[in-house]
Amino acid sequence: MTLPPDYLERVYAGVLGKLIGVYLGRPFEGWSYEAISQHLGDINYYVHDKLKVPLIVTDDDISGTFTFIRALEDYGYDRNVTAAQIGQTWLNYLIEEQTVLWWGGMGNSTEHTAYLRLKAGCQPPLSGSVELNGKVVAEQIGAQIFIDGWALVAPGDPEFAADLAGRAGSVSHGGEALYGAQCLAAMEAQAFVESDINKLIDTGLSVIPDDSIIACMINDIREWRAKEPDWRKGRELLAERYGYHIYGGNCHMVPNHGLMIFSLLYGDDDFQRTLMIVNTCGWDTDCNSGNIGCLMGIKDGLAGLSSGPDFRGPVADRLYIPTADGGNGISDAVTQALYLTNVGRQLQGLAPLAPKDGARYHFELPGSVQGFMNDEAIDARDAVAISNVAAPDLSSTGERLLALDYAALAPGRVGRVVTATFVPSIEVNDHFENVGYKLMASPRLSPGQTIRARVLANSGNADAVEVALCVLHYNREDGLEALTGAEQSLAAGQSAELEWQVPDLEGYPISSVGVQISGQGGASGRVYLDWLTWEGAPNVRLKRPHTHDYTRWDRKLRGMMWKRAWVNGLDAARGNMTYFDRYPETYRLIQNEGRGLMMHGCRDWTDYQVSASITPHMCKAGGLGARVQGMKRHYALLCDEDSVRLVASLEGEDTVLAEASGGWTLGAEHQLALKVEGNSLAGYLNGRLVVKAEDPEARFSGGGIALVCEEGRIGCEDVEVRPI
Repeated sequence: MTLPPDYLERVYAGVLGKLIGVYLGRPFEGWSYEAISQHLGDINYYVHDKLKVPLIVTDDDISGTFTFIRALEDYGYDRNVTAAQIGQTWLNYLIEEQTVLWWGGMGNSTEHTAYLRLKAGCQPPLSGSVELNGKVVAEQIGAQIFIDGWALVAPGDPEFAADLAGRAGSVSHGGEALYGAQCLAAMEAQAFVESDINKLIDTGLSVIPDDSIIACMINDIREWRAKEPDWRKGRELLAERYGYHIYGGNCHMVPNHGLMIFSLLYGDDDFQRTLMIVNTCGWDTDCNSGNIGCLMGIKDGLAGLSSGPDFRGPVADRLYIPTADGGNGISDAVTQALYLTNVGRQLQGLAPLAPKDGARYHFELPGSVQGFMNDEAIDARDAVAISNVAAPDLSSTGERLLALDYAALAPGRVGRVVTATFVPSIEVNDHFENVGYKLMASPRLSPGQTIRARVLANSGNADAVEVALCVLHYNREDGLEALTGAEQSLAAGQSAELEWQVPDLEGYPISSVGVQISGQGGASGRVYLDWLTWEGAPNVRLKRPHTHDYTRWDRKLRGMMWKRAWVNGLDAARGNMTYFDRYPETYRLIQNEGRGLMMHGCRDWTDYQVSASITPHMCKAGGLGARVQGMKRHYALLCDEDSVRLVASLEGEDTVLAEASGGWTLGAEHQLALKVEGNSLAGYLNGRLVVKAEDPEARFSGGGIALVCEEGRIGCEDVEVRPI
């Protein structure tokens, strides 16, 4: 199959549509039509401010969509990836009762039920089946809300998209839930090559049984639409015949799938009107709105998203994906769209795209800002206007740049434009945890890595402008401090490639990265940011950067962002995180059963050495992980009282690469180090090389680090990651 010439841009529009839809419907998820009408009226735009909640939130619709699709990469871009392999992806990227899902318990949350089945060894499709979990549990909406990614990698191939959706959906769902997911996936895949709503619905119907409830309901809705022009009266018909009072559980597939088809048919092929109807009608608003937003984005492209009010501006491409792969937690729509596009290309045997030589922030998609915003912490918070512009004559290797228009930068005042590399403040995190979807992530940028960017001064500038790379990092009070590299003076029309290696920050994590602009005598003008990226291994010491007074209980204990830089996959993570900061050691690892990991770092870390001082107390084994890609994919140096082992762990099974007799002593402090370079691994105990090996299968080319504990308690002090 030939990929559409505008494939990347259409995937980007689909991802944006998904985000806009979720953020639009999330604040009143679960409300009835009557409650929405009474308190909010028609949902024509975002209402988060009215309800005093953040716009950019953690949400299972987003996290699951951009997480479970990674099964394709992890299993070699195999078009025949199995449901069982997708189930393993769940076990690898989910942290139990912490990330992605609504952890509502067995028989109450369909996804939690499926996770527990998988954890117990039950394989898909049985794990999500009606046979095992009952009709009501198996037919909830989750099979559909996670499904967009499978369509985005199968453009113009609805049968393949429906097949993938069936495999992915069967991990957690069965029955009508699978039909709804397959119908939607087929429609979205076909939307790359077909714009007529009714023809898309025909495509969806073609991949599910004619006698299914989903198919019968769609036919009913089409009949109602032909006879009844008023969508409010049409909604009453849908609610009466297919409402929540008929289909049980917390959030059944049938009523919500019906609302999506209903909104498409009554939406007059208009993005804002379609989302207004699906949100105003109530029920599972963020799920329905997100799926429909994605479909409309694919179908109509970026122009369709921009035909009404500015939905894109407030979003600024931002999204969160909290999983056990912490370096992917803080992301943006461009990054995810490029990833999905390259998965789709890999499935077709095509080379991946790498705009502007693989720069992390390249702005090549129209309107994209990749999370860049004014730094709100400084007085001149509105000093810079940010826009994406087409200027192929100015970009070094691309077509578009980020235009930064600054005004009245008097001496001593600066404009600072940054994008997030780590989680926001304690207060925002507390909000996420209170609403059920925790934000866990590792910083994407670390000390020791080298930031590079290309900047240009507009040829029409009246005065020279000073530009510098900058980062914001947390401090002991969880506030933010700015740190800048060397300033470069740019006269009108000049360009420069800035380069700066981030210095040691005493264990405090980097919150954001960007550029700082300062002028002379109230200068105004424009600077272009062509691209920004960073590279290299970190050179960082991860430690407790300050001490607290532990004499009183204070749930709002400050100075905790350094510890939130770790993604805690240990059993003890289910307790209050601030409580565990009161232990005397920097990190206390507690694991009740099996292997737990406390993780830090990113998938793009390749060759490095991790070391730590570790004191085993009562434990089966423990040690260090490297090139960690989740809970079930990593290399590890493991010690017990009898031996030291180098292992490659995949799907929860260890392959021993090397082993030596003589382990560690419980209650004593030991120095451990694990070096990974190419396919070579070396493990050190108390400064002595004890095990080394080659991995001929080259299972993991990159990933973060982990502190590892198996069944017991381990104490750990400083952790260091150094280049080789």
